[in-house]
Amino acid sequence: MSPTALSSLYRAAQARWRLFQKKTLARGSEIGVIACAALVGIAAGCAVSAMSWISKALHSAIFDIQHDQWLSSSAINHRLVLLTAPIGGGILMGIVFLLLRKRRNRPIVDPIEANALYGGRISLTDSIIVAIQNLISNGFGASVGLEAGYTQLSAGIASKFGSKLNFRREDLRILVGCGASGAIAAAFNAPLTGSFYAFELIIGTYSTIALAPVVVAAILATLVARSFSGNAFLIEVGDIGPIAPSDFLPAILLGTFCALVGIAIMQGVAFTEQVARRSSIHAAVRPALGGIVVGLLAMITPQVLSAGHGALHLNLETQSSLATLMVIFLLKAIASAISIGSGFRGGLFFASLFMGALLGKIFAVPADVVMSGALTSTVFAVVGMSSLAVALIGGPLTMTFLALEITGDFPITALVLAAAISTSVVVRTTFGYSFATWRFHLRGESIRGAHDIGWIRNLTVDKLMRQDVKKAKAGLSLAEFREAFPLGSAQRAILVDDDDRYVGIVLVAEVYADEAHGDENSTLDKFIRNRNDFLQPQMNAKQAATIFDKTRSDALAVVNNLIERRVIGQLSEAHTLRRYSEELDRRRREAVGETI
Repeated sequence: MSPTALSSLYRAAQARWRLFQKKTLARGSEIGVIACAALVGIAAGCAVSAMSWISKALHSAIFDIQHDQWLSSSAINHRLVLLTAPIGGGILMGIVFLLLRKRRNRPIVDPIEANALYGGRISLTDSIIVAIQNLISNGFGASVGLEAGYTQLSAGIASKFGSKLNFRREDLRILVGCGASGAIAAAFNAPLTGSFYAFELIIGTYSTIALAPVVVAAILATLVARSFSGNAFLIEVGDIGPIAPSDFLPAILLGTFCALVGIAIMQGVAFTEQVARRSSIHAAVRPALGGIVVGLLAMITPQVLSAGHGALHLNLETQSSLATLMVIFLLKAIASAISIGSGFRGGLFFASLFMGALLGKIFAVPADVVMSGALTSTVFAVVGMSSLAVALIGGPLTMTFLALEITGDFPITALVLAAAISTSVVVRTTFGYSFATWRFHLRGESIRGAHDIGWIRNLTVDKLMRQDVKKAKAGLSLAEFREAFPLGSAQRAILVDDDDRYVGIVLVAEVYADEAHGDENSTLDKFIRNRNDFLQPQMNAKQAATIFDKTRSDALAVVNNLIERRVIGQLSEAHTLRRYSEELDRRRREAVGETI
């Protein structure tokens, strides 16, 4: 055999092997998904370490502090820098906004929205843009954390990787959860926290098929971040002290208090955004104006700057007066609301921990008077930081495991769990949203979590309907109708007027049942059903099923729109429910890892 032929065979064998590897990893192999999750976890750890390093480098260069210092706990002598740095960041954000408006005018999809509506598909380019915007906002001192950038970039990498390997919808959603899991685990040196963040907030449910990939990604991301950044992400708390059964009541009360404060903060952010939108101020100018407010607040105390890592450690380690704690909390809450509301990019994850710790210490003052010092202020701080994070971010188990991993204390974990549950119940029953889902609601999206509802939206009437419909003119006499539709030729006929507009539905059997009594020259008027009941092509199967149930009809016409009402198809209730049931069963089987 010639060398050319051997070379061709070798290349063909290589191509087949690569195709085999690709399919093995992408289609139904649990080991393959775990291997991909491991790579995603490593990438997430690298992304978190890189973003954290860049953020600290910006803080060091702009505010003239040491690279290993936290901005919010640093003594900054240049007062003018405190004022001008956030303004400069706002100007830069405005320039980025103008550049993006010309090139990328579509909204950016975050991991929760991607998993809920788009089967885990996220644009990696958009994710990089979010990460850059987050670094600008945080690096110039805006009162936002980097966790939004961490999760967006890591999930974007995971989604791109899974899409290249042609992952199934459910596997891609899990891989996006792995990216977010690795990001949060690396950001807090807490793999359990990262894992349950993915289950509760990104994937939307816990399943055994997702357990191994998510945990592997979280552990590897933590190890990678720790190797690059050491213990920079650790949160240290003081002495916990003993926990008694009687301590659960004040913890639950603190959880309720944090829930109410969290709702007020979310409303404050929404109010700021609403005022900004209704004003005549151009969107590119708003971040700079927000930077002025943040800069003025920073001149009072630098603790409002950035996410608040240093400020959290500072307030956990020192004892401050009640008035001081209340002022710092109020200033931080205003700075966070103004930062996000004016157009800075970032999240409230770490800010909620910092403000929650302040709330816990504030709550400890009257609790100490009533209960005679049964619990230390540190315990209240830990309970408060977890509770407020549950109110703003969601995920009661996520925040409970965070408390466990930062304290290593099991008794306080039970206390935090009780408070987190009370917070979750109060927020869910009185407000109904976390910060992320509240922002979706403001944008008009009807999602309250990452549960996969995108497949329902994709299962539309347009895809389910039959286009070969039997139509007849509404002005036909009974004799003409019977001649056009012999008994047995069709179950029903859709009537249209002379302008081809929908009029109603006639059952052929009913027309023939009245044959002995009806006048052959009379019209079909008394047989017309569903004159104003019809479907539209953009409706999904769930909406169609609701209309079928309301009208008690076996089938309905599909019209193009409410104005023209031109008949384009017909859909039966039986077919709709069968297809809906099949898709529902498919998603259930995918979620538990059954072969489809």
